[in-house]
Amino acid sequence: MSLLVTTFLDRARDQSPDREIVDYVDGTCVRHSTYREYDARVRRLAGALRELGVRPGDRVATLAGNHHRHLELYLAVPLAGAVLHTVNLRLEPAEIAYVVDHADDTLLFLDAALRPAAAPARAARPGMRVVALDGDPEPGELRYEDLVAGGDPVHDPPPRGDDDLAALCYTTGTTGAPKGVGYTHQALYLHTMAAGLADGHAISRRDRVVHLVAMFHANAWGVPFAALMAGADQILPGPSPRVADVATIIERERATYLGMVPTLAVDLVAHARRTGADLTSLRALVLGGSTPSRELIRAIEEDLGVPAFQGWGMTETSPMATFSRPDPDAPPAERYAQIQMQGRLLPGLQWRLVDEDGATVPHDGVSRGELLLRGPWVASSYYRGERPEAFVDGWLRTGDVATIDAEGRLRVVDRTKDLIKSGGEWISSLALEAALLEAPGVADVAVVAVPHERWQERPVAVVVADGALDPDAVLAALDGRVPRWWRPDRVEVVDALPRTSVGKVDKRGLRERLAGGVGGSHNATAADSSPVSPAPS
Repeated sequence: MSLLVTTFLDRARDQSPDREIVDYVDGTCVRHSTYREYDARVRRLAGALRELGVRPGDRVATLAGNHHRHLELYLAVPLAGAVLHTVNLRLEPAEIAYVVDHADDTLLFLDAALRPAAAPARAARPGMRVVALDGDPEPGELRYEDLVAGGDPVHDPPPRGDDDLAALCYTTGTTGAPKGVGYTHQALYLHTMAAGLADGHAISRRDRVVHLVAMFHANAWGVPFAALMAGADQILPGPSPRVADVATIIERERATYLGMVPTLAVDLVAHARRTGADLTSLRALVLGGSTPSRELIRAIEEDLGVPAFQGWGMTETSPMATFSRPDPDAPPAERYAQIQMQGRLLPGLQWRLVDEDGATVPHDGVSRGELLLRGPWVASSYYRGERPEAFVDGWLRTGDVATIDAEGRLRVVDRTKDLIKSGGEWISSLALEAALLEAPGVADVAVVAVPHERWQERPVAVVVADGALDPDAVLAALDGRVPRWWRPDRVEVVDALPRTSVGKVDKRGLRERLAGGVGGSHNATAADSSPVSPAPS
């Protein structure tokens, strides 16, 4: 039996034909459909792709939000034998043009609102056909619904093997040009099975899943495939849902599963406290993208009455690699500490910690090393063979510095590029951020290195205040929590932290903005009052 992601379509049609796919726009429900209808539309769309000349292995791009048409393309493109390339709609237009050209996309499915972002890509590839996903097509564009209505349904898809690509996603390019990560049918199939495990996302037929994670980002954490396989209901919140919209959807649809980045979770907690929104239908609120604070975990569980979990992974791991599910008998403080860790490795994957010389580091919860991963859904190369140094003897070099304890729990302590080397000694920016989040008046924080004439590098804390904030009190709160020489030389107060297109703090941008401003003493405690202007999202 071949491990093809397209077999999940057959399963959904045959075993869950009446389960729902629900579309929202701006908090209002605009469409209900079933897996029976989904199967029919996907097969006609796959047929239309073949009639347009799409051949096995061709790359078909999407520049689209979270809606049912995008979900249909998730299966229709691989059913036609092609490769689904979900383009990050939050990239700059020049970056979108780069990845579309690099992937050699032959066809682009486009939300009308994103035409300006796609303009440079279209100009660079005049032979690439464009399909308007919504609204009226412009001259030269095809209409999506016409393709769905007129396609000859595909019931005998072209032969594809386990190792053939089904999807393609590009990294956000925070350390250079975006890099393509290809996902084979087998990788997505096995990743989907892992997502259904009780110690993973545990997606099941009993779930009503809200897809808040962007569908362009690593297959929305792989959850749409898991929901399809399991026969779970899928709820799509539209292109740019507000936190109030998300709360409304959860309440109205009695949603059971939600994934989101910690920044949005902070906003959701604040909204629920302010309005009394009932989110208790959720059996899981899964955090990913960055390490949540212990206070956020506590607030989700105690104030909202919702179980919190953390998933960890990368674009290169399809993306799920570990899952943090606490011990059932752990007291609250220990439970929150376990959730804050990145968790245990999913079955099917292997890991190692290595030092700077490549020697194995023990799993004692203290010793630190770079995390290496391998397995059937971990990339062994980038698309077109770029950046070969990121892979060694079949292992992916994650760039994360971590510890693993005796019970197999991962704790990511920093990124190799974010470690701060001051006077020849390492400072963990993530550990310093975790300590600063416990300081009074700190709502969010990022710590970055800036050049120093004596110590080579020193840390600076960029802080989002929760009300009044005394920078000296923030630094004083670090006493006894971190070594004194770890103290940041400055505290910069900003309205919001700049973030990348997938919600992570843009530390590279912060470093560039702060690079010229530090030259003081090693133990400076005074805060510089000049703010850092957040980068546009």
